[in-house]
Parts: sequence; C-alpha cells; structure tokens
Amino acid sequence: MSEYDTPARHEPRQEAMDVADFVYAATGARVRRITLPNGEHWFPAADICRELGYTTTRKALLDHVPEGRRELLKTVTGSHSCGVPAGRGWRRDLQMVDLQGLVLLVNGCTKPSCLPFKKWVSEVIVTIQREGSYSLRKAEAPLPGPSAPMAYAMPAEVADAIVRLEERNLRVDEEYADLRRQEMRLFGRIADSLDRIADKLDAGAQPPGEQASLTADELLADWKEGQLVVTGDIWAVAAYLAPALVNSAVASYPLRVIAQRTGLTEHRVHDSLRMLLKRGCFRQVGVGSDGAPMYTLRR
Repeated sequence: MSEYDTPARHEPRQEAMDVADFVYAATGARVRRITLPNGEHWFPAADICRELGYTTTRKALLDHVPEGRRELLKTVTGSHSCGVPAGRGWRRDLQMVDLQGLVLLVNGCTKPSCLPFKKWVSEVIVTIQREGSYSLRKAEAPLPGPSAPMAYAMPAEVADAIVRLEERNLRVDEEYADLRRQEMRLFGRIADSLDRIADKLDAGAQPPGEQASLTADELLADWKEGQLVVTGDIWAVAAYLAPALVNSAVASYPLRVIAQRTGLTEHRVHDSLRMLLKRGCFRQVGVGSDGAPMYTLRR
C-alpha cells in the first residue's frame, strides 16, 4: 500500500478507525491511496476493482458508484490545488473513487473474503435503523497524554476479517515456500540426472582403445552373438583385427599385410572385410597415408 499525502491546510483530523486497516478489511488487499488536506481518501478504481474481482472497471463504476463518488485524479487533486503524484502509475486521467465509492464497490462484489466486512456494514445499518445511531466502543487503553484524542476499539467483525486475511497470507506464504523447496529438490534431481547422462555420454565418446573393459575375445564373442556368418576366412581376418580394434583408436593394415598374416589371398581378405563391414562389426573411417583402410569399432 502506498499513500500520497498532499501538504496539509487543515488541522489533522483524528479518525476513529485507521483507514489502511479499514480498507484492508473491506477489500482484502493493501491498495494505493491519496489523502487530501481535508482528510478525504481517494483510491484508484482499477486497483479496487482488480482486488474485488470485477472484470471491467468502467462497468463496475457505472453499475455501483454514482458520479459524485468517482472522479479523475486531476480533478481530485486540482480541487485542492495539489499536483498529481509522480510515478508508480499515477496518471492525470486515472479514475478514482472515494471511501464511500470503495464501500459501494465492496458491497456489489461477490468475493468471499469480503463477506465479513459486508455483514458488519449490514449490522451497522440495522443498528442505526433500530437504535438511531451506531458508535464504536472506546478503547480499554486510551492514548497517553491529557490532550490525546479519544481512542476507539476496532469492531470485532473488522478485526476478525483482518486476522483471517493475515492467516490466509501466512498460509499462502507457507505454501509458496513449500513449492519453492519442492522446486529446488526437483531441480537438484534434474541436475543429478543430467550429470549422470553427461558421464555416460563422456564414457561413450572415449576412443575404442580407451575402453579397456572389452577384450579381443569378448569382441569376437559379440560378433558371433550378432549372427555373424563365420567362415574360416572371415574368422581369420576378424581374429587378426580384433586385438588392434580394442587396444587402439584405429586399426589400419594393408590388404597384403593381412593376407600374409592370415595365409589368405588379398582377394579373400577383401571379401572378408566387406562382410565384416556389412554386418556392422566395425566401420571404415578413412584411408591412411600408405593407402591402407582405417577401421574403428562401431559404438
């Protein structure tokens, strides 16, 4: 809640009930206001209507507030030769309502939290009709000083409304804090999951030679489980390449070298390599400077 007090030209008037608490009990919110030198309080109509659940400020004013209780901000301040407050959304064409206009808007709304205040207003009216007047109880502890004004106790209905509003705000704050804690725990779990995924990706990105958990025999067994059609030629070539594939990033041998080591012809080595490549046992990643194909495991 913000307040703009214009320079006083009148003696300050002691109010029986603090206007901030009164408006809070009525609307369920701390709203902006300006206080004129004569003690009148005016409030932005848009703020009040938003807090009370009205969808359209203009329609709410036309339906509930007579012209004498609503004015433009420039008219309200100009009537006392005061300037328009600076900043914070104060515009010269801002529609304002006085305290009676605010009460009329409260009485016309359907917001459940306003019901205690509306009941109190109805009790005030009924009391006046029945007894001719309504007065606040004097406070049990008067203000100090011989010239201090009379202090009045806040009506129980208004006090109860304020207490309920504060309790609601505390519950909302606690719920928000709990949601924030849950959110932080969720973010923590997400971060842990991302770390685990990153670790797995890093492990998968290691060159084949650094994946020490795989041996040549295990690699050959994996190829067999992959329904590789193993002939004598293919097995000889696979057995020769497997140690290099698991221990080095890249295996590169000319056909003639593989042929010499396996006792096969270069043509039979070539056919065996084609079958191993076709079955996805490894993949070719280029050609070396000597023209020999370069192979690496397909991971």
